[in-house]
Amino acid sequence: MSIIKEINAHEIRDSRGKPTVEVEIVTGNGSFIASCPSGASTGKNEALELRDADGIGVLTAIKNVNEIIAPKLKGKNPENQKELDELMIALDGTPNKSKLGANAILPISMAICRAGAASKKIPLYQHISEIGNWKLVIGNFKMPLPGFNFLEGGRHAEGRNKLEMQEFMVIPQKKSFRENLILGSQIFEKFKENIIKNYGADVPMSDEGAFAPQTSKVEPILFMLKSAIGPSEAGIALDCAASEFYNNGKYVLEGKEFSRQELLEFYKDLIDRFPIISIEDPFSEDDWTGFEELKKALPGTIIIGDDLTTTNIAKIKEAESKKACNGIIIKLNQIGTVSETIEAVKLAQSYGWKIMVSHRSGETMDNFIADLAVGVGADFIKSGAYTKDERKVKYDRLLEIENELSKNK
Repeated sequence: MSIIKEINAHEIRDSRGKPTVEVEIVTGNGSFIASCPSGASTGKNEALELRDADGIGVLTAIKNVNEIIAPKLKGKNPENQKELDELMIALDGTPNKSKLGANAILPISMAICRAGAASKKIPLYQHISEIGNWKLVIGNFKMPLPGFNFLEGGRHAEGRNKLEMQEFMVIPQKKSFRENLILGSQIFEKFKENIIKNYGADVPMSDEGAFAPQTSKVEPILFMLKSAIGPSEAGIALDCAASEFYNNGKYVLEGKEFSRQELLEFYKDLIDRFPIISIEDPFSEDDWTGFEELKKALPGTIIIGDDLTTTNIAKIKEAESKKACNGIIIKLNQIGTVSETIEAVKLAQSYGWKIMVSHRSGETMDNFIADLAVGVGADFIKSGAYTKDERKVKYDRLLEIENELSKNK
């Protein structure tokens, strides 16, 4: 057994250049580090990211780690993930972690998880699986299908284009993660040729390493994606982030106002003409009826909740009771601890939903979500384009895991 000797937090910068919190935990097995990402397009029910009075800094969150949380965790066994997460939740005492900040609590929770795995002398993904009681042995772990971000609009491409829809992803569907990474790269190069042909060679890149050309139209992008994919074993995934273009009961898309029914017909038309596997947040997070009607209308498409569900047990239960979706985005910082994230996954899986583990637009070099995706048996993972280091480290870690699993079969 190992015990926590030291916990120290400090400031680092995320991929958008904003301050965020990194935590180091020291045990007899060494030093374990984790950092907190930050979202741009966020659901109103997400756990609170605590910022200083200037709205930018994280010194208050860092102080909360070093002065409030750390003294309570020293001497504890990092193998007891749920117990330590619950201790931090109790210390905070609010429904959305607004006292101490999810950005203070989460990196501690992640670092504890790493320390716990080291204490048990097992890989992080296996430790995560054991925390959730999935009872997976090495030979039974599966690799998630990657959702590579090819083009972005919305909050992820602010000032670069006027496209309302947020993410246009390609999901290769070959047998191994390595094959999917290779195929994704090949399709990306073909798509890049189409981008240069249509928009020139100096197209800006988005927050997540995707193209952000000057466009406001969805259909031409989908045609370019369809052309780049060709006969390959791959499909398209959309993140609409519709809460961002919803206003006073109407959806404003491509300069036109859409009612709920009109937007539903718009999506149905796209599904008919393009190889779209999944649609994420197709309606506003308050438009439960829109989700329910689209799920009925498109039984062969994965309807994914993100802002709708926010990795939150209560929201997931509500979504299931209303038959609003059959897939979910899982983001650690939406809820704020590893244990609660695992509980959210298990509940969604009990409903038969598809699981997509996700990064955030403001990322760090932390690759925790790669192990999380394997440990919980996720169907998909999205971590942006394979163009930026903070995105690539997640995919590269998945390659390492696949190699490790193949050696132990």
